Amino acid sequence: MIQITQPNPNVELHLPDGRTLSASRGTKVGEFLAPVQADFPAPIVAAIINNQIHELTYPIEIESNCQPVTMDTADGARIYRRSLVFLLEMAFAQLFQIGCLNIDHSVSSGGFYCEVKERAPLTDDELKALDQHMRKLIEEDHLFERREIPIQEAMEYFTQRGYEDKLRLLKHRRKEYLTLYSLKGQMDYMHGYMVPSSGFLKWFALKMVEGGFILQYPRRHAPTHLEPLGDYPKLLKTFRQYGSWLETLHIDSVGALNDAIQSGRTDEIVLVSEALHEQNVSVIAEQISKNHSRIILLAGPSSSGKTTTSRRLAIQLLARGVSPYPLELDHYFVDRDATPLDENGEHDFEALETLNLQRLAEDIEKLLSGEKIQLPRFNFKSGRSEEGDVVQLKDGQPLILEGIHGMNPRLIPDRWSDSAFRIYVSALTQLNLDRHNRVSTTDTRLIRRIVRDARERGYSAQATISRWESVRRGEKRHIFPYQENADVMFNSALVFELSALKLLAEPLLRQVPHNAPEYIEARRLLAFLNWFLPLDVNLVPSNSIVREFLGGSSLKDFKIWRG
Repeated sequence: MIQITQPNPNVELHLPDGRTLSASRGTKVGEFLAPVQADFPAPIVAAIINNQIHELTYPIEIESNCQPVTMDTADGARIYRRSLVFLLEMAFAQLFQIGCLNIDHSVSSGGFYCEVKERAPLTDDELKALDQHMRKLIEEDHLFERREIPIQEAMEYFTQRGYEDKLRLLKHRRKEYLTLYSLKGQMDYMHGYMVPSSGFLKWFALKMVEGGFILQYPRRHAPTHLEPLGDYPKLLKTFRQYGSWLETLHIDSVGALNDAIQSGRTDEIVLVSEALHEQNVSVIAEQISKNHSRIILLAGPSSSGKTTTSRRLAIQLLARGVSPYPLELDHYFVDRDATPLDENGEHDFEALETLNLQRLAEDIEKLLSGEKIQLPRFNFKSGRSEEGDVVQLKDGQPLILEGIHGMNPRLIPDRWSDSAFRIYVSALTQLNLDRHNRVSTTDTRLIRRIVRDARERGYSAQATISRWESVRRGEKRHIFPYQENADVMFNSALVFELSALKLLAEPLLRQVPHNAPEYIEARRLLAFLNWFLPLDVNLVPSNSIVREFLGGSSLKDFKIWRG
């Protein structure tokens, strides 16, 4: 029987494990989850309420389903790191009246490389004081107060602070408001969700490095511990080279890129960026030619542009009278029923043992000794290895081996290891939204892959996003640990590429269903792309790395004549 009654003063929150929490209507989700925090393997930093991510300060007004977001998840890790950057920025501003703090790029062991501009670099004592001040703010547990203010008011505030990069960014914003966070009266824009207060940020370290310092944070697999800080001289050098490219283009932020597009500098941006890429490939080809390298190993993570890079390199070698032979590592896959399994009992297609290493070693020895051999060919439909082409190298002809395991020292025989030339390719983006909001290299690659998968494989954005976590897990195990083994690193990022990919990526992301697990990630990427003005893709040259993803690449079917 239907009865008219008063609203229930309490509201229920349903957890994935079947438990239900009850509290007064309007209670913040963080207060709901506090009693069950000990049941989760990592600190809770946010929550997914009815398939929308919210901060822990979000009030629960209706009966809802809730998935706690912990620091050992991708979203949780991003929230923690973003909040830590905000704390660092606030502490720096409170301690130092002169100087600007720039968050430049990530480092593989878990951290952000930071630089101080408009003053001398921090001394050891100053960095120690900054560390101590951050820990004091954490101990005092200050609220990160969230405010939505009119865009004009935000621009007036940043004008007073002298934040030209933020003003450039906001000039192109379509929404009439901006969400700012404040700590002890100071405010900033942080692109994404935050923890409620400084007390959540217990795990960090500041480490001095050449030219700046590293803000170290926990990795997802050990969310309350810091890993030893590795040494990444080649990676840092590559990032700095990209920084010099940005200086050449006079583009130091997304706002500056948008200004350049709006002012009609698009042709210049595209052509100079591509020239810098080609110049870099030419330098690498010259090194290989002078070294008379017989094996060229080219590796990198997913959607880094390995295929286009290897073909542009081959063209540069041909121009120097060197005709490389491409040996496709994919054809050395073991039969599918012999593929190693991961910890979940599923095929681990990214493990080194998916390759028939013994046959690869034997074929390399015979080829470089001038013998005629029959190569394998992997049938991806049947999942079995078959017999392939019969080949014989000419005297001095080098091999190019492209694949994710190219930097792994176990890939090729020891006899040839020392003389091999190793190239690591990745999209090492350093163009950030502004000085405090990074553009993730991973996000750039994911957007590349979403566009390419839709065009070449017919995959939806939802399907690509659903596979991405597995891809990333394989990269962390099999690629990133060996990246410093490279002789050279090639940065395949292009300053204009997200503006070029935007118009193709956005419709794909909007098609992800609201009730799908991938919806949250699609929504995050859409919010990110919203900061970029679009660029006419017809201006992108046919041999550009971006064409590997956009389509229309003149190198797609390029093959070296083997006559």
